Amino acid sequence: MFALLPSFLFAASLFGAAAPADPPPMAKPAWLGQEPLIIIGNWDSMPIFRRRVGGNTIQQEEDYAREHSEEAVIKLKELGVTMAVIHFYKGFGLEAEREHMADARRLADLCKKHGLRVGVYLGSTIAYETFLREKPDITDWFVPPFLGHPVVYGDQTFRKRVYFMHNGYREYMKRVLRIAIEDFKVDLIHFDNTSMQAQPPIFFHPQAIADFREFLRAKYSPEMLTKRLGFADVTYVEPPPVERVGSAINDPLVQEWADFRCKQLADYYGEMERYIRGLNPQVAVENNPHSGISGRNTVWEQGVDYPRLLRHTDVVWTEEGNAAGVSADGVLVSKIRSFKMASKLNNSVFTYTGGAQGGVLQMGEAMAYNRQNLGMVGGALAGYETPAIQRRYIQFYRANFDKYRGVESRAEVAVLHSFATMAYNNDLPWQSSMLVEQALIQAKVPFDIVFDEDLKNLTRYKVLVLPDQDALSDEQAALIRAFVNRGGGLLATEQTSLYTEWRLRRRDLALKDLFHPTLPVRRQVGSGRVAYIASVDAVKPKPPATGMTSAYWVLPANWRHVVDSVRWAAGGTMPLEVRAPLTVTAELLGQPKRLLVHLLNFDYRRTPAVDSIGVSLRVPPGGAIEQVSWLSPDEPTAKTLPFTVAGGMAAITVPRLATYGMVVAQLR
Repeated sequence: MFALLPSFLFAASLFGAAAPADPPPMAKPAWLGQEPLIIIGNWDSMPIFRRRVGGNTIQQEEDYAREHSEEAVIKLKELGVTMAVIHFYKGFGLEAEREHMADARRLADLCKKHGLRVGVYLGSTIAYETFLREKPDITDWFVPPFLGHPVVYGDQTFRKRVYFMHNGYREYMKRVLRIAIEDFKVDLIHFDNTSMQAQPPIFFHPQAIADFREFLRAKYSPEMLTKRLGFADVTYVEPPPVERVGSAINDPLVQEWADFRCKQLADYYGEMERYIRGLNPQVAVENNPHSGISGRNTVWEQGVDYPRLLRHTDVVWTEEGNAAGVSADGVLVSKIRSFKMASKLNNSVFTYTGGAQGGVLQMGEAMAYNRQNLGMVGGALAGYETPAIQRRYIQFYRANFDKYRGVESRAEVAVLHSFATMAYNNDLPWQSSMLVEQALIQAKVPFDIVFDEDLKNLTRYKVLVLPDQDALSDEQAALIRAFVNRGGGLLATEQTSLYTEWRLRRRDLALKDLFHPTLPVRRQVGSGRVAYIASVDAVKPKPPATGMTSAYWVLPANWRHVVDSVRWAAGGTMPLEVRAPLTVTAELLGQPKRLLVHLLNFDYRRTPAVDSIGVSLRVPPGGAIEQVSWLSPDEPTAKTLPFTVAGGMAAITVPRLATYGMVVAQLR
């Protein structure tokens, strides 16, 4: 329970700022909706990089030559690969990389000859030792030392960081893009290192400081700046010299600086997207912000606000780790949240699903939760190296692709990640959000992750979940209230709506008419239902001011209460119920004439099979189920399953789940 202390707030409406409207999203390449993405990559293999970075094997350059052979490409085709994302531009300079770009061009031609699409790699660092020989006048692109340390790529000190919004750098990158699109005829641009481009040290570049001041002037009137910062003249404002922040970000300048960094990164990729689409609208755009939704505050750490950034991409990487499985201490670890985030934002995800970093469970996870994208199944020699069981999964995906194309979530539960909450508070909101989502994942309750803009249209959802979403604007509170008044269900926890979007503490909850510690924990409000939980009880609380990473994803002590509250708020009915161990997950998707229930056994190593899984599936109003099938790459053939229908629910029993499979209900 928490105390509601008085505060000195003005009306929250005074604090809003009308941001310039974003241009409408650009059309995506038509082929993306028609083909599976099954990729391999070799962007780190070219000799100039391998020699400079060190730590290689003696056969590295022999393997590099083999990667570029027609035999290797034919083996990739036979494996089922549909795209090769190959080396192109690493940042040593166009002249320094000329020989390797010629190799890449020959490899691209071979891939196209054998029906593989081609993506190319673009790095975001400058390998200055060679680049300056080509362009010695670009030293003003580089970020100056931060707190006494050079700003470089980890321990690869030869790769300097640049301020990506520098005009000269942007124009140079467009020159590189033009070569890729017009000369190589590529199908996809892979921008790497996005997670590092907008980290705090980058914005101590002189142009970034000037841009920050202009951002404040454009966002706020002088009167609003005075309310925000205490003064209106931002001529001498500088970025805050902080390497890390604590539990909550209350300093208004630090908040604005985080927002500015997110805007600059999104604007950069918006400019690159427009340039790429202008040259060829059928080229897909992809970048690598690395972390997905894995418990890290990407807004602060990386300047990554996914709803803004992914407006300008078709595919997004996650290198968060979190390989699918059950840890030694019993935690179900997954990338499910990242897949859900990307699909909600009309993207799919590249991640490692093959080779040493992947496996069949990772492939099954991508089949269930990703969108038409099996991820990266290995390097350029994957055709020689891929184990038979992974080959079987790839072929299963290709053979059944009609059941993965054009699917939509049929979830009726939405979990909100509000920007101000998740960006400006590193502790309880992250802990509660990840644990509520973990409860829903393991209880097999279908849900979507939604963002601020989605509050304007929640009509497809029965329940909105607010896990300690403590910082909400008055406008957001009004949208949530209207959702409940229209008959929606609501579950809120802890300090939800106690703060404004500027993290100014209200006298009371903005949504105190819906839920409050002094009100019943479950109550009817107009046509809607509202449940309130005072605490999501972490079994393994995370330390303050650290990421809510997978080590802490232990089911909360009151997880059943959380799940029961969601079900109650929905009116007691859900579109899917699955009776299986907590280490089995389920995803409900739909097509015009199909319902699809994907099942995954995350504990398949210790429990090789789960028998007699009960599935209850809601029949669409006015519809009927003609046939139910069970398909799995772990079984030689599909099975027809018997079913019964009562009270609008179809009862189905899956005889046996090994690692991954799907129930396909064909609709009349």
